[in-house]
Amino acid sequence: MTPVNILMVDDQPAKLLAYEAMLGELGENLIKAHSAREALAYLLRDDIAVVLMDVNMPEMDGFELAGLIRQHPRCERTAIIFVSAIHMSDIDKVKGYETGAVDYVSVPVVPEILRAKIRVFIELHRKTAELKRLNEELEERVRARTNDLEASLLRLKESETRLRLQGEELAEAHRRKDEFLAMLAHELRNPLAPIRTAVELLRLGGATTKDLEWITNIVDRQVTHLVRLVDDLLDASRISRGKMVLTRKVVELNGLIADAVESMRAVEGREHELVVVPSPAPIYLDADAVRLTQVFINLLNNAVKFTPKGGRIVLSVEAAADCVDVRIKDTGEGIAADDLTRVFDMFYQGADSSNKAGLGLGLTLVHKLVDMHGGTVCAQSPGAGMGSEFSVRLPVIPAPAEPEAQVHHDLPGNRSARRRILLVDDNRDAVEALAELLRMSGSDVDVAFDGDAAIKAASKFQPEVVLLDIGMPTVDGYTAAKAIRRDADGRGVVLVAMTGWGQAEDKRRAKEAGFDAHLVKPVSIDALLGLLSTFPMGATSHSASQ
Repeated sequence: MTPVNILMVDDQPAKLLAYEAMLGELGENLIKAHSAREALAYLLRDDIAVVLMDVNMPEMDGFELAGLIRQHPRCERTAIIFVSAIHMSDIDKVKGYETGAVDYVSVPVVPEILRAKIRVFIELHRKTAELKRLNEELEERVRARTNDLEASLLRLKESETRLRLQGEELAEAHRRKDEFLAMLAHELRNPLAPIRTAVELLRLGGATTKDLEWITNIVDRQVTHLVRLVDDLLDASRISRGKMVLTRKVVELNGLIADAVESMRAVEGREHELVVVPSPAPIYLDADAVRLTQVFINLLNNAVKFTPKGGRIVLSVEAAADCVDVRIKDTGEGIAADDLTRVFDMFYQGADSSNKAGLGLGLTLVHKLVDMHGGTVCAQSPGAGMGSEFSVRLPVIPAPAEPEAQVHHDLPGNRSARRRILLVDDNRDAVEALAELLRMSGSDVDVAFDGDAAIKAASKFQPEVVLLDIGMPTVDGYTAAKAIRRDADGRGVVLVAMTGWGQAEDKRRAKEAGFDAHLVKPVSIDALLGLLSTFPMGATSHSASQ
């Protein structure tokens, strides 16, 4: 990853050396400027991601420098952080935000806080730059494709005979092209809108640490959505050109289905009933695990998208001697008879469908990937408004000689580690998703979104296990863990640090704070439940880490 530029501005060389020592571990390009004029020279010449500047400087103070920076178009995305020991009143902060600052750091500077703040703006800078690059590439591809199509239409018009013979086919192709371009523009604008709003919020200034985390999560989710759109386009292109290669190995079908079900956040959001009926015995396939999981995810997504709120989706597995059928049946919109033969066509979406979100690539990829695995997929529906069913038939292979060596994933609801768990994290998306997975495993789960609430919830809920984030505002995880341990009811509880901080020093601090285990995010549900299963029910805490 190419380092970004961080400009440090202070008239005192000793402070610049201190900032350099604090920020060295970030691995970015650190630039020192001893005056506002020197800083302006760097800003006009280089792309600067973050400016860390002292407010009180001779000749030109930090407020004046920030105002000049914000006037230059090159610096629109540059984050400005003020460092001050005296200009920390509300009036001073308002003045700073009005001149273009996005954050304040008080003196004495806490290295961990400074690095955390700057990491946020570096990540936002990189993701914004990447999004801009992807958007420009997509726009260029659309322009190039449109130009090619227009040139092709001009050549076709030269022959009246060919136009008459191919008129209907060309008209349909042109309609589908326009529909796809319109849908692509719509799907791109959907994530771009909240990203633009997040950027405007940062430009306004005044964001707290909690606000910055929330804004960063918005940008991350929307960029991930954009990447998925691009990945679908690239997968369709690879398959069309015969460039897709499967990485085959012996896999167990129930495990693949479990992975697909665990990825289905949309089912929870739209309040569908999802019923999974796995095979009672293991079924083995010679398959690409990632691509076959993608098949089941796409089919489940399709069922969710076309099934109204409160509908029912059933995934069932039916084994035969030399093959297996995986059926996904829903109570959704159904498929008209004329559309059944075309649902797997690239970019095709039913003319009568009330829900045309997406690019129309999901079922095309399903059909191609199943075919590459030597299987078949078909769609059935009694008609519009009567639901639909997709059936995937795949060839099976004999069980391996040593089945115990195969990694097996239980389906949600079949986990053995059932506990009273308190889950604490200031990231609401992460807490709510993980809490639901733990509830699906059979655990009784309560949640808290900050350290202070965790201390109160632990006393009231009396959990067996507390999964506790470290980096939370106001009361961090270390402080909360110590408070829970001091309580008489918390002395035997199992404390697990679940955090993005995974260095040896972090694990040492966690142990000193009373944690029994240390997990580094992102944590898979299998790893978490595996760890929980090692703690005897009601046992006194003991130490572990991953």
